[in-house]
Amino acid sequence: MTIAFIGLGHMGGPMALNLLKAGHPVRVFDLVASVSAPHQKAGAYVAADPASAVEGADVVFTMLPASRHVESLYLGDGLLARIERGTLVVDCSTIAPASARKVAEAALARGIDMLDAPVSGGTAAAANGTLTFIVGGSAAALERARPLLDAMGKNIFHAGASGAGQVAKIANNMLLAIHMAGTAEALALGVANGLDPKILSDIMVKSSGRNWSLEVYNPWPGLQENVPASRSYSGGFGTSLMLKDLGLAAEASIASGSAIPLGGLARDLYALHNATAGALDFSSIVELYRKRR
Repeated sequence: MTIAFIGLGHMGGPMALNLLKAGHPVRVFDLVASVSAPHQKAGAYVAADPASAVEGADVVFTMLPASRHVESLYLGDGLLARIERGTLVVDCSTIAPASARKVAEAALARGIDMLDAPVSGGTAAAANGTLTFIVGGSAAALERARPLLDAMGKNIFHAGASGAGQVAKIANNMLLAIHMAGTAEALALGVANGLDPKILSDIMVKSSGRNWSLEVYNPWPGLQENVPASRSYSGGFGTSLMLKDLGLAAEASIASGSAIPLGGLARDLYALHNATAGALDFSSIVELYRKRR
């Protein structure tokens, strides 16, 4: 299958590389032309624009920052008017469920199958091909996409109809923000009271406070290799993107009448931190506590 991949950021870039490693012909595009250099070296065709990327593609993948980017790319005179009938479109962006449904309905009207398939696992999983895909859309479309998703991830969940993947991803990321902020707060409390952060982390990993942020993505500098905290919080999932996802959770809570008090507190913390650290990885929230010791 010929694949078009649009959006080669921290997540999309390694995902496209894994499709190339699996032997698929891949046509790539990103607004920042320089990020496509590794893909060109690996054999990808670098398109001049999105329309050129999707020309003749059997499957189109996108990984974009927000709802407005996805809607702008596909709707109106966008890509859906250029993609051939029968093409499969897989959007891996994390966006509002309503936006995912809107674009999927427009795609279906043109005879195009579309999945919303946001991912979990972070940049390390994207590079290693071990992402979790959380998929919304038809079961038949998912089966068409599965061989390609397998080349980029190790877990594939069918959450339900169009938009369901986004709902599940938003709920997951809200929980991630909550336990990252809680982990940062607990570590800062221990250090402020004389504990070694490594010893405290080791204790909590074997105790009831154990969680993914502590065990896999520790926010304290120097405690783990190959995590953003050990490279000045660069190259991960940006604080601004986490704040965006918490905003999506707030919108979903209003739409459904759901109470998310901890999600709201996490959003307030990330909004405060984002004022000075938007480009840094979201685990840098620990700096908010360290500055206030």
